[in-house]
Amino acid sequence: MVCLGNICRSPLAEGILSEKIKSNNLDWQVDSAGTGAYHVGQMPDPRSVAIAHKHGIDISSQRARQFSKEDFDVFDLILVMDSSNYANVVRLAENEDHQSKVKMIMDFVHPEDHVSVPDPYWNDDGFQQVYDMLYAACDRVIDVHEPAL
Repeated sequence: MVCLGNICRSPLAEGILSEKIKSNNLDWQVDSAGTGAYHVGQMPDPRSVAIAHKHGIDISSQRARQFSKEDFDVFDLILVMDSSNYANVVRLAENEDHQSKVKMIMDFVHPEDHVSVPDPYWNDDGFQQVYDMLYAACDRVIDVHEPAL
């Protein structure tokens, strides 16, 4: 899961998918990162922590990190929140295999529409919307990939 600073959207996505992995008894690994190094080492934004907690998910132990080229070798699927994240991650891809792993997360809900998950950092009211979008997308990720992985 990748967003800009790894404190709002991608920690929520990691937390939601982690819970779905547990409840579906899947042997998957999920992590999150940011394309920028603005918040490396910091915990998620308190508003992300609060909205996750409201839905029974604890993301308070996560710490922000920056996406790296090595992530292409560690992960089978790299889900980004918006087109800017997509461009920044694909720019680091060293081959077509790496590039093919990068997907817009909302494409699982709205294929071909390239819907972005809005960054709620400047909008306190946006965190519930982001949670709802990511929850729906994570359901689809499980549906699409459960038989394959």
